Amino acid sequence: MATRSEILAWCDDTLQTRLFKDYAPNGLQVEGTEHIAKIATAVTASRAAIEYAAEQGAQMLLVHHGMFWKSEPVTITGWKKERIAALLRHNINMAGYHLPLDAHPELGNNAQLAKLMGWETEYTCGEQNLLHIGRLKTPQTAAALAADLAQKLGREPVAAGDLSQTVSRIGWCTGGAQGFFQTALDEGAQVYVTGEISEAQYHLANETGAVFLSAGHHATERYGILALAQALQRRFNVETVFFDEQNPA
Repeated sequence: MATRSEILAWCDDTLQTRLFKDYAPNGLQVEGTEHIAKIATAVTASRAAIEYAAEQGAQMLLVHHGMFWKSEPVTITGWKKERIAALLRHNINMAGYHLPLDAHPELGNNAQLAKLMGWETEYTCGEQNLLHIGRLKTPQTAAALAADLAQKLGREPVAAGDLSQTVSRIGWCTGGAQGFFQTALDEGAQVYVTGEISEAQYHLANETGAVFLSAGHHATERYGILALAQALQRRFNVETVFFDEQNPA
C-alpha cells in the first residue's frame, strides 16, 4: 500500500509534468482516500471507467484523458456532475496525465506504440516534441503497414494516399494529432500515423504522394497508461487493473 501523495509525486517527477503546457490539469483532479492499494486505469475518465473502478474496489482511477478541459464550461452540471458525484460517493481519487504521458520516452503513448509496432525512433520534434520521426525496421508497402496496425490494434485504420507504395520513413503521434501531418512531411516522412483524420488530410496525402493512416484515438493511446500502471506496480507494490472501454473513435 502507498499513499496518494507518494504516487502522485512519483508520477509528476517521472513524467516531468512541469515541462508541458497542457489543455487540462495533470495530476490529481478529484480527491479521494489517502491510502492506495489498488489502481484502476483507463484511457478516459468516463462514467463507465469510474463505475469499473468502484466495482474493482480501487482507491484511484488513473487515466490519460481526465476532466476539466480548457474548451469546456467550468460549471459542474450534467454528465460532469454525475462523474464527479460517483467518484466522491466511492471516495476514489481520479488523476490524469495528458501530454506528459504522450511524450515520455519510455512509458509514453508514442514510445509504447513504437514498441508494439516495431518502429525505430530517430528523434522527436514539433510542438512540445510530441511528433516522432523514425523508420520501419523493414521497408514494406503502406497497405502492409495498415494491415499490421489493424491486426495489432484491433481496429481497421482509415487510410488516405497510395497504399501500394513501399515506405520506410515514418512519422507518428498518437491521439488527435492530425495537425502534425505537414510537419511530418517536412521531416521527410513517407507515411504518417495518428489517431484521427480530418477532411484536409485526405487531400494533403493525395497531393503530396504521402500516406496518412488514422488508427484510432483510443486504440493508439491504450499503451501509455498500461506502461505507467506497470511501473507503479513495480515501484509501490500496488495492484493495478485496466478498463479497456470499447471505443470506435
